[in-house]
Amino acid sequence: MSLEATETDYSNLAIDSETADKLFFEGRTANTFSEDPVSDEALETIYELTKMGPTMMNNQPLRITWIKSQEAREAVVAHMLEGNRAKSLTAPALAVLSYDANWHEQFSEFFPHAPERKAMFDDDAVMRAEIAKNNAWMQAGYFIMAVRAAGLAAGPMGGFNPAGVDTVVNDGKAHH
Repeated sequence: MSLEATETDYSNLAIDSETADKLFFEGRTANTFSEDPVSDEALETIYELTKMGPTMMNNQPLRITWIKSQEAREAVVAHMLEGNRAKSLTAPALAVLSYDANWHEQFSEFFPHAPERKAMFDDDAVMRAEIAKNNAWMQAGYFIMAVRAAGLAAGPMGGFNPAGVDTVVNDGKAHH
């Protein structure tokens, strides 16, 4: 697959060319961000779009924790590799994407027509974690598309200490 610029045939799409460009062809990993704050309404819209992505049995294991205050961003950034710190501090909001390995506990909500299927997952934490991780990856793709649809830029990255970020997220500094 080549990433070279090619002539795009929009005729096979169910969306208009402007939308296709915004969501797909203009999407790049952002390394710089606007200083404009991101509203809570915009973050809610991103969440509402993200949760519509299909997952196995609609299990929806992705969890988004929004990091908006300067104090919380600095606390998260302290757990990133040096190369990710400066650009992360310039973002008006960070999103920590994680997953709930005990997603099966919500079976009656996300799979109400067959809540008894929860029992299939009760005794296998390894399988639940793998299912959560795989489905959260899919949802992360929808998250990026939702960010783009909201007119914002996404800069997905690894290069951080997960345990350190978990500490920040769980100490109440972040906005869930």
